[in-house]
Amino acid sequence: MTSKKNSHISTDLIHHGYTPPAEFDSPQPGTFKASTVFFPNVAAMRQREWKDKSAYTYGTHGTPTSFTLEERLCTLEGGKHCVLTPSGLSALAVASFAVLKTGDHVLLPDNSYGPNKTLAEGELTSFGISHTYYDAMDPQDLASKIQSNTQLVWLEAPGSVSMEFPDLIELVKICQSRQILTALDNTWGAGLAFKPFDLLGNGSLSVGLTAHALTKYPSGGGDVLMGSVMTCDDALALKLKMTMMRLGICVGPNDVESILRSLPTIALRYASQDRCARQLASWWKDQKACVQVLHPAIEGSPGHSHWQALCAPNGDQGHAAGLFSVMLHPSFTQTQVDAFCDSLKLFKLGYSWGGPFSLVVPYKIENMRSHWPSHLHQGHLVRFSTGFEDPQDLILDLSQGAKQCLNF
Repeated sequence: MTSKKNSHISTDLIHHGYTPPAEFDSPQPGTFKASTVFFPNVAAMRQREWKDKSAYTYGTHGTPTSFTLEERLCTLEGGKHCVLTPSGLSALAVASFAVLKTGDHVLLPDNSYGPNKTLAEGELTSFGISHTYYDAMDPQDLASKIQSNTQLVWLEAPGSVSMEFPDLIELVKICQSRQILTALDNTWGAGLAFKPFDLLGNGSLSVGLTAHALTKYPSGGGDVLMGSVMTCDDALALKLKMTMMRLGICVGPNDVESILRSLPTIALRYASQDRCARQLASWWKDQKACVQVLHPAIEGSPGHSHWQALCAPNGDQGHAAGLFSVMLHPSFTQTQVDAFCDSLKLFKLGYSWGGPFSLVVPYKIENMRSHWPSHLHQGHLVRFSTGFEDPQDLILDLSQGAKQCLNF
């Protein structure tokens, strides 16, 4: 019991002398919330360094809670340094802002995440940074489009929405031979499908950095927005941290707490949604309404052999996430396709993925690519992401929707 020392209760409540004992441990780490961080003396205030995580200086630079998540994410993806951002898109932006300057050139796959392309066409262009799109399924197209001022090449495996899996190893080798930094959007792989910082398993080939929408699988609840950027390069890590500091980018501790709570089950959730997606994709292969199934682990899908080489090198089932697309027959109208999506009762209409609910979204590829990809059949693309519903229940839902809206 601490005795009263000041003349007013409010002062005593603010400057209370009690400190709980330090010997406490539990399944979940503590959540530290701070803007201001106290220093014991002026010398410590002047000497503390936040960049190497050896001390704390201000809330935007990290707390024990954010440092813990960063280190656990490094364990997940195999990186050495990690910074947390407020969303997956902000992670992409921080990565580009940290390494690009006026006069530089960046290459992006034509099938990359739409907002990353929009960022290149908007802010990067306004900053005097040029960009070119390359065919992710043709390594020589990438090689031919590298310019003398190319400083960064973005990679995705698989491509956004259309789900084709590139020869990631060959793409990285090309960039490595030209000493060009590679940045991989690793949201789909999540550190589980393959190791981005050790692509060949012998330490000889690595991407330069990864961006990860923690909103998806690390969160797993469909209720948290967050991203991360990771690297094994010390100098690059400092660039990322300084960019974060100058822009004032940080994350809320309650969101960090949510992801820390979910992270221990990520492998179980990822595997469960992967199994479900494969069952649904296989069902679609037998449907007359479907002209193409786009799922890296399904034989015949564009880039399936590349997925096998990277994600299932031992001939096992490998890992492939809970995301896939189908191309519906071109004879359907867009109205029919939209009605099919509306008719589904278990699949919710919504963006993102990785949460407990299965989702469906119809896309217009012609509005997302510079041209119609030769490996895609003509038709209407619909993307599905699996949640935790029973696969047979989801198949029954797809069946009733197809019968109602997609009969020839």
